[in-house]
Amino acid sequence: MPNEPKEPEEPKELLVLQFAPGRVLRVSLPDGRVDTFVDDAGAAPDGIAVDTGTGTVCWTTMGAPVADPDRSGEAGQDFSRRNGGVHAVGPDGGQRRDVVPQGALTTGKQLTSDGAGTLYWGDREGRRVSRVRVDGGGLADLVVNPAGDGVMGECVGVAVDPVRGHLYWSQKGPAKGGKGRILRVGLELPAGQSAGNRTDVEVLWSGLPEPIDLHLDGGWLYWTDRGAAPAGNTLNRAPVPPAGSAGQAPEILADGFGEAIGLAVDGEAGLAYVSDLHGRIRAVPLPGGAAAGQEPREVVALPFPLTGLCLR
Repeated sequence: MPNEPKEPEEPKELLVLQFAPGRVLRVSLPDGRVDTFVDDAGAAPDGIAVDTGTGTVCWTTMGAPVADPDRSGEAGQDFSRRNGGVHAVGPDGGQRRDVVPQGALTTGKQLTSDGAGTLYWGDREGRRVSRVRVDGGGLADLVVNPAGDGVMGECVGVAVDPVRGHLYWSQKGPAKGGKGRILRVGLELPAGQSAGNRTDVEVLWSGLPEPIDLHLDGGWLYWTDRGAAPAGNTLNRAPVPPAGSAGQAPEILADGFGEAIGLAVDGEAGLAYVSDLHGRIRAVPLPGGAAAGQEPREVVALPFPLTGLCLR
């Protein structure tokens, strides 16, 4: 019997967050066409992920800030009120629901999924990394930094390796401060320990400009950095270090972003996608990948800030 023709694969698309007013946008990768997937995503959405088991689209919100009239720009926005949340819709959109209700966390940042129904995110002003099941059960903190750490304890980016049982996260430090770090712990709390007194924390990189979102792919850790040039406002990668070892000096894959935030890596296509607060998404070819040797290209340029993004 002759082989039946295969159904053509659906073209990949990006889901990206419009910061204000909060929306989830859909970007077609073949042609860069943009449409609205969720019109009301809540106040200041920041991290987005798709639970591959159910296709549920989930995102975090930072919540509405309090304006400081004596300061301008982002520095004039105080997000320390506890009014962030985690939200979701089905694969085709529909009515938004709360996975973690507004006010149950402080400032929801990057969100990721382990592919088996559990979500992880950084809570910046909450100075913690937490997780929950997509159905809203099992809410728990995995890392909690002391309030006295201030900005040095703020957690932003997250990545999980369920095979090896590791959680990675970034602490950006002060804006443009050159004190950012990337750290690692086990996915489960050590026996007899709490999220605030773990002894298995490894500092893999320190002295980074301002690391933001993370992505694990093929033995590499990728991250965006919105710090000061030349090492900041960049896309970086480095090999995942073995247990007990510090990370190697990162390789800068692209620079010149306008406050780089969101990150999605398509290892099969050999591309990384980076969004920034200037409203751009760029596709960056990865060394040794299918698109190696090509120049980075602009996917879209929009007139409003963009934060997190993911592929689906």
